[in-house]
Amino acid sequence: MTITTQHELDGMTLAGKVVARTLDALRAAVEPGITPAELNALAGQVFAGFGAFSAPRAEYGAPVNVFISVNDDIVHGLPTNRPLQAGDVVCIDVTPNVGGFVADAAITVAVPPVSPTAARLIEAAEAALARGLNAARAGQPLNGIGRAIQTEVQRRGFTLLPELQGHGVGRAIHEKPDVPNYYRPALRQPLHEGLVIAVEPMISTGRSPRVRTRRDGWTLATTDGGIAAHVEHTIMITRGKPLVLTA
Repeated sequence: MTITTQHELDGMTLAGKVVARTLDALRAAVEPGITPAELNALAGQVFAGFGAFSAPRAEYGAPVNVFISVNDDIVHGLPTNRPLQAGDVVCIDVTPNVGGFVADAAITVAVPPVSPTAARLIEAAEAALARGLNAARAGQPLNGIGRAIQTEVQRRGFTLLPELQGHGVGRAIHEKPDVPNYYRPALRQPLHEGLVIAVEPMISTGRSPRVRTRRDGWTLATTDGGIAAHVEHTIMITRGKPLVLTA
């Protein structure tokens, strides 16, 4: 999607607001004893207040309001009834459709008390996202985003999961272009003003860069038991710093 009208900007701004409100509510609710299923129900309540609905459910038949992935699950985790425990690392991925506009963002939070490794992992993912967003400017090459993310993750000693990547978003969840989290020399096409993309580093404490699909057919997990972090924002490209729609 490329935003060219005020109507489109307003629509994406509202969709981003719903994402941010939902993530705020779920972040505040994460504590020992709550279940991912309960967080999923809370997300549905926030969506309903804005007349929003789950884009993954509508587009792909996912049985969720939001995806919630715990510990070595990376993304697309189906919310379970297992209570969260102290030290769990929880990735929350929120993608509503609001009046025909789709925004997408994710956070990773740890259930207190937080281990030093988990704290460093989450900090690294957030720093990589910030570096990626700073590289996302009109006229700059698409592969600059992946270069920035890869450099930051490697500098901090964690493992990128290159099978998973960002993407265009706006009218549907997954649109062109693909936005890899590593440097791909061939992706030299320049970013243009108004382009809407989701930038989303996914990293692990493990050593293997590979991922696997669990038996539920949805959840993607690390292959070596490494704990994962996933953070994401939907942005609109400008000539300066991007407009973060899901902040």
